[in-house]
Amino acid sequence: MLEVLAPAKVNLGLSVLGRLPNGYHELHTVFAALEVGDRLWLEPTPQGIELEVTQALLDPGPANLAYRAAEAYLKAAGRPGGVRIRLEKHLPLAAGLGGGSSDAAAVLRALAELYPAPLDLPGLALRLGADVPFFLNPGLAEGRGVGERLRPLEPLRLHLVLINPGIAISAAQAYAHLQPREWQPALDVPAILEALRAGDPPPYWNTLEGPVFRLEPGLAQLKSELQKAGLFGVLMSGSGSTLFGLARDAAEAAAIAKGLRKRHPGFWVQATRTVG
Repeated sequence: MLEVLAPAKVNLGLSVLGRLPNGYHELHTVFAALEVGDRLWLEPTPQGIELEVTQALLDPGPANLAYRAAEAYLKAAGRPGGVRIRLEKHLPLAAGLGGGSSDAAAVLRALAELYPAPLDLPGLALRLGADVPFFLNPGLAEGRGVGERLRPLEPLRLHLVLINPGIAISAAQAYAHLQPREWQPALDVPAILEALRAGDPPPYWNTLEGPVFRLEPGLAQLKSELQKAGLFGVLMSGSGSTLFGLARDAAEAAAIAKGLRKRHPGFWVQATRTVG
């Protein structure tokens, strides 16, 4: 049996550049994997796919991205056997943290160990979702296109506080309310990385904050609260509703997270680090 972590990610800047001919939006972002995430256990079986999900009410069948990843891998490998998967959810759903995509990539990584085969894993991952390829080798990466064109970056050790108020926001909702006048230019990735290394506020933004904050005005207030708490570089991750901010060190992150939990006992709050 294999145990694997399916790490969360945040977007250290997310710019929507415009619309592609296929109807999707063109993005420019920096993905950063975190030490917090879901956990999965995978065990080979003679045939078939069994998925058990704990800690969340999720369909354990073919609608689940982890199940679909197992099906895609086993089919491409010539069905060498089956697999039993237990998925323990720790990340909030529809939160902008890439949870489902990371679960799918974790299944692909594990099955590549259980049933080695000369497969195009990035190709399989992309067919499952635009964010899935990043999680095959989670770290720090610049993403373009719909997020699938990746350029690995030198890892950074950052301390973060994450907060999610329990509002589920789909990417489809966020993009549906995005206006062409809100499209923005490409990120200045070298300047962002330089600021992060120096511990300065990075010159990044998230284009989707505008439409999402119009849908959920309370998120704008929560962002202001994180800034007042002493975090810097506060931003919404992905299409939300998770917000994050950067702390100077682990102790500051833990202290701010503790205060946020007291003020918002029903919210999901985590102090964590980027994957080193």
